[in-house]
Amino acid sequence: MYIQVLLLNGFERALWYHVPPPLASAMLRGSLVQVPLQKRIEAALVTAIFYNLPAGVTFAIRDMASMATFPGDEKYNAYIEKISAFYCLKPLYFYQRIRHFLQERTADTVAPALAELVTAGPEVILTDEQLKIVDATKPFVDTPVFHPVVIHGVTGSGKTEVYKALIMHAWLQGKSAVLLLPEVSLAMRFEFLLKQAFPQVPIYGFHSGSTPKMKKQLWEALHHDKPLLVVGVHLPMMLPIPRLGLIVIDEEHDQSFIEKKHPKINTKEMALWRAQQYGIPIVLGSATPSLGTLYNVQAHGWPLFSITKRFGGAFPSLKKVVLTDKSRQQGKYFWISKELERGVAERLHKKQQVIIFINRRGYSFFVQCRDCSFIFSCKNCSVSLTYHEPGMLRCHYCDYACPLPFACTGCKATGDALLKKGIGTQQVVHMFKTLYPNAVIERADLDSTKKKKVWQETAERMHRGEIDILIGTQSITKGYHFPGVTLVGVLWADANVHFPVYNAAEITLQQLIQVAGRAGRASQAGEVIVQMMHDHQLFDHADEQAYIAFANDELAVRKLAGYPPYIRLAGIELRHTCAVTIDAEAHQLTEAIRRFVEEQALSVTVLGPSFPVVARVQEQEIRQIALKGASFKQVHQVLLYAQQLELTSAVHLVVSC
Repeated sequence: MYIQVLLLNGFERALWYHVPPPLASAMLRGSLVQVPLQKRIEAALVTAIFYNLPAGVTFAIRDMASMATFPGDEKYNAYIEKISAFYCLKPLYFYQRIRHFLQERTADTVAPALAELVTAGPEVILTDEQLKIVDATKPFVDTPVFHPVVIHGVTGSGKTEVYKALIMHAWLQGKSAVLLLPEVSLAMRFEFLLKQAFPQVPIYGFHSGSTPKMKKQLWEALHHDKPLLVVGVHLPMMLPIPRLGLIVIDEEHDQSFIEKKHPKINTKEMALWRAQQYGIPIVLGSATPSLGTLYNVQAHGWPLFSITKRFGGAFPSLKKVVLTDKSRQQGKYFWISKELERGVAERLHKKQQVIIFINRRGYSFFVQCRDCSFIFSCKNCSVSLTYHEPGMLRCHYCDYACPLPFACTGCKATGDALLKKGIGTQQVVHMFKTLYPNAVIERADLDSTKKKKVWQETAERMHRGEIDILIGTQSITKGYHFPGVTLVGVLWADANVHFPVYNAAEITLQQLIQVAGRAGRASQAGEVIVQMMHDHQLFDHADEQAYIAFANDELAVRKLAGYPPYIRLAGIELRHTCAVTIDAEAHQLTEAIRRFVEEQALSVTVLGPSFPVVARVQEQEIRQIALKGASFKQVHQVLLYAQQLELTSAVHLVVSC
């Protein structure tokens, strides 16, 4: 018997090996093996099996060394094959991701200091709403069946207690579980919380905050074939996990479950595929369930459970402020209304805490010359440079930075002619420090939270009440419980409402409701002040108890317009350093696809080629082709065809939106 393998170390050529008779019976396509290469042993994936050598093979073939040690997850190979086919990838990609991550050193290790914030406390007695979910889901853990469960639980309603009850039940049944969170810092927080709650359960984090020692311990535990819990963001869905009996996804609506880099794998989709392949229940929880999930509730009968009451505190009151309304009373700063100014002062007087949310980092969105309208732009990307203190212009796509020039590049105007337009977190911090000089104010945006240890320390201080005002972007919307917060202010709430993507309204409202949900979680006097440039009907649903009404309205619009979840939307992205080349090849590819669709009589609409909102990143020109179809099978057929065409441009497939 002979095998053809691909090495996990990234060597692109397939290699041949002979299988010694003692190993022949164990050999299966898709297995990992150890093979000799020069004077060392390498791990490899078996891609083909032959009982006789093909004609023309004349070189000497060495014996494979052994089967690679791998956790005994019997359904794993079939799962990886299916996911690989779905994303138009080779199975090798997923094995390489695991290998790379297990060997990768962690640059910014976070100490488990949050343990002090999640004391075990008295045993929680589940409410009737929570108990109903647990009792309805347990049978599908006991007798494994693919069973999606959707939890629409308002913020602060105790969805975590439901997760804990189901995870513990799975472990008592001798089954492993996976808990997915949308952010590493949240994953670490839950890891510590669960270790305190369940000291008898082996619990492992598997994410970018895991140390090499933690990764090694998890890998060894997976080999022991005993039930455990894995907590993470993306990577747990790529692991072989023996005895897997339950998957839980918290904040299931969050766009962070879609990886930013190509192939832009959607971890939630992977989890659903895995639950289906393994025949196990999967729980999807959120205060703002995604429209795709709610569509599956309506169209495919996924059970939907609601938790309508908060554990502690009341729902905050909500006030809208239109900044462009000339009749309103002006405060010291245009971006901070008098209503918000008074609200913050009142909370500080009462020793309560405030969160200010704005979805823009930096000091100003861009710098523009008043005299000639010139805007300072990135030399590598087709975006304006964001002004950051002290005196720096920075690109948020490639991280190019330079000092703010003394004069306009266009007309040489200087001084006050260089206007700083828009607003970002840095400027907001400056404004609030001016208004409230005695307050302790901290910032939480990508610039500050990418250092995980620093953000963890900030979150701890906020939890202990040592910070009066926390100003931040999306990081502060995700699942954090700060009991002292009684006021949330949202600046420029409509900044992304008109962004040219089909789900802009959904994402905007989800962020708004999530951040508003930080207010009043341990108080009866929570308040949310939502500031906007222009009012929009979207904000009539900003009360989270009205979210389902918004979802139903938006689903009706999507159905009429022909957008997901009623159709499948996929994309093809081309990248090249030369604009002339990429434009020619984008049109060439589009025409080839249209001919293919016509020849195969496929019901797929081909749109493009078009320029994305940001058409150049890191000196790479970008063009896009969109595919729309009711049948994913047909859309996938087009993607596979496009993948086979030879172009000088790099072609990336965005398989599912």
